[in-house]
Amino acid sequence: MCFWTGRDLARDNVAVRSNSTSEEQRLRNLVLLRRVRDRMDREYAQPLDVEALARGVHMSAGHLSREFKLAYGESPYGYLMTRRIERAMALLRRGDLSVTEVCFAVGCSSLGTFSTRFTELVGMTPSAYRRQAADATAGIPSCVAKQVTRPLRNRDVPMSRAAAVAGRTPVSRSTEAQAS
Repeated sequence: MCFWTGRDLARDNVAVRSNSTSEEQRLRNLVLLRRVRDRMDREYAQPLDVEALARGVHMSAGHLSREFKLAYGESPYGYLMTRRIERAMALLRRGDLSVTEVCFAVGCSSLGTFSTRFTELVGMTPSAYRRQAADATAGIPSCVAKQVTRPLRNRDVPMSRAAAVAGRTPVSRSTEAQAS
């Protein structure tokens, strides 16, 4: 036979309220993070920084960065740059703008940073992508071309795709071991 005292019941009620409160807070944070992500999707060409994004949802920049990375797997800056590079890829496929014009059109203020991030995400320079994309996407509807050419971070890409992007054939681990 088990008897519960008033103290036990009070402690259990506090634990239940605490769990529901933390769950409610987590859901509120997710709503705020979605707002930040939606703002980056809409205003990618505007000068956005983590401090401005955090102010918009009444969070500190550090808290926003930690929570965003926890929820979406990458930092707010990384997400924004990926959106900018996606848009740059679409503009480069069109072929009517120079790389510099594309850089500024997507909200980047430095051609060097833009080119570095583009190469990092796509696996080739913006100029090389522009030359190749004109041939590769000829005759493909733009909505399909966008899906097919979506940038993937090299660390997130399976080895066969990463090797193809880099222009190498994949090497199996046993082949690497034999070569050593």
